[in-house]
Amino acid sequence: MPEPRDRPFRFTIQCSSPPGGDARSWADLARRCEGLGYDLLTVADHFDDQLAPIPAIMAAADATTTLRVGAMVLCNDYRHPVVLAKEAATIDILSGGRFELGLGAGWMPSDYAQAGIAMDPPGRRIARLAEAVTVIKALMADAPCDFSGEHYTVRGLDGTPKPLQRPHPPILIGGGGPKVLGLAARQADIVGLSPAMVSGAIDATTAATGTAEVTDDRISLIREHAGDRWAHVELQVRVHLALVTDDRDAIAEALASGFGFTVAQALATPYALCGTVEQIVDTLLERRERWGITAIGLGIDALDAFAPVVERLAGK
Repeated sequence: MPEPRDRPFRFTIQCSSPPGGDARSWADLARRCEGLGYDLLTVADHFDDQLAPIPAIMAAADATTTLRVGAMVLCNDYRHPVVLAKEAATIDILSGGRFELGLGAGWMPSDYAQAGIAMDPPGRRIARLAEAVTVIKALMADAPCDFSGEHYTVRGLDGTPKPLQRPHPPILIGGGGPKVLGLAARQADIVGLSPAMVSGAIDATTAATGTAEVTDDRISLIREHAGDRWAHVELQVRVHLALVTDDRDAIAEALASGFGFTVAQALATPYALCGTVEQIVDTLLERRERWGITAIGLGIDALDAFAPVVERLAGK
């Protein structure tokens, strides 16, 4: 069976607010991502000081011609899947088939608390996400959707418009625990790997779930749940520390100290990348060989510095 590591690399920039704070700077950023060879621009989905993802995604698509657009990731609890399916299909049509649908079960307690939305236990949120994915796929299919679950009921609704990408835009499901990764392996086109956000923040507890050894286990779990789908699954990771530097060891030591890693663990975690361009290229090739990770998500602060890495590896 072919392996995900046979896939070419793709690089994503995540930015949720335009650097200049206006429409022109957002459009300029999207065009800059496209010009530098990045494949995808994504927006987060939180209630703090950021753009709303749906209109921001469409504006980025309008400003470009080949750049793919999406969210990393839309929280399922903030939107009914019938509404989201219609919005997603509409963006896909209006972007010329460049939309990617990133979905998650929700993880930031402050979003829920400030918005007055009940934050259910993880298992219930993941079960609700599983139903939502089923509904969205059914609404994008050719026949009317009839669905009756614990969380959603849809009666005879023929979802329109239908997306340009068939049977639906690529679906990414992201998360850090075994339940959501199992769901992603069974249902998503792209599995987004993340440390487990147990505390609702990126801290030492979260970092402990981001080691290479834990990643080995998670890849095994994904492969088991994917079954015959394994050859068609793309593996994605959001790199939280991305730094081009001539002093790799110093950065690794600082990361190790801050998160309770050894230096070797700091260099091996898939959620960090540091070193010279050549070292980073070698590291990504090694991680593709070990885990099959080929979709690399970076923050806006890495846009220019990582452009030489993108030039070397994108599409290869």
